[in-house]
Amino acid sequence: MRKLLTPIPVLAALAFGCLTPLSAHEVADAMAVAAQDFLNSLEPEQSKKASYAFEDEERFNWHFIPLERRGLSIREMRPDQRVLAYGLLSTGLSHKGYLKATQIMSLERVLWELENHAPKRDSEYYLVWIFGKPDAKGTWGWRFEGHHLSLNFTIVDGQLIAETPAFFAANPGEVKEGARKGLRVLADEEDFARELVKSLDDAQKGKAVIAAAAPEEILTKDLPKVDPFKPEGIAFGELNDAQKQQLWKLVDAYLSKHHPVLAAEERKRVEAETGEIRFAWSGGFEFGQGHYYRVQGKTFVLEYCNVQNGAMHPHVAWRNFGEDFGRDLLREHVATER
Repeated sequence: MRKLLTPIPVLAALAFGCLTPLSAHEVADAMAVAAQDFLNSLEPEQSKKASYAFEDEERFNWHFIPLERRGLSIREMRPDQRVLAYGLLSTGLSHKGYLKATQIMSLERVLWELENHAPKRDSEYYLVWIFGKPDAKGTWGWRFEGHHLSLNFTIVDGQLIAETPAFFAANPGEVKEGARKGLRVLADEEDFARELVKSLDDAQKGKAVIAAAAPEEILTKDLPKVDPFKPEGIAFGELNDAQKQQLWKLVDAYLSKHHPVLAAEERKRVEAETGEIRFAWSGGFEFGQGHYYRVQGKTFVLEYCNVQNGAMHPHVAWRNFGEDFGRDLLREHVATER
């Protein structure tokens, strides 16, 4: 994320209940208010679990597997505190993104039932961390994370926001039975990409498909920092007009889970990199076949892998090279202060 004062379209603002477009600075303000309100609700022992120095290495210790984490979990909170925690979560996401995040959390109950009440499956074991002091003009950060969900935000000088790493996943990828039968939380991220790759002609597929078999996991994993991959796949300029539009639909499926202001800013940056964007695919083309793809530009990668559990377990990541956890923004901030 670079500049923050570009307004979003009025319709997007109206969707958030605003009569006039918001600025990203106002999003940062809302995050600070929500985070401080949440902290003010905590008891001393809870505050110790939720609060960290901005410089603490825990800020980079993100994961998406079911393991014991530091931080303060939803299950340790009173009902009023839970409401405030979810309120903080909502400041970083769009309505669609918030729905997907809470649906992912709810799938833990489905896994609990499928796995004979396995204790590691817990819809309330999602945690909140606050790094530094939330302030409208300050530098601080926060994370909301648990199994299959990790959302990381860094606010620099109250005016710059980094929103990566961002990770969403779903298991099961499609609920097969019960009242929620047919639910596919990450359907767009899968279907839009499949529609794109199947629209390619043989010559285009020869460039786009980089391997016959998909890897078992996203290649960026849960690394605290990632570097650009070797340019592979089909270049944006080698797509026809309809395919280009389909690629934009796919990009928007990733970005639009975040607050519309942040998504609009990132969309502009991605559009500025069209000359370097590539779409790469590996694995099968049909639903239920293991597959992997990524959309990579100069500064970002959108990565997807769905191989586990008979290709019913998608992992979706958005990473910004050099800028995850606001690294570049912090360097710029320090340089400006000198």
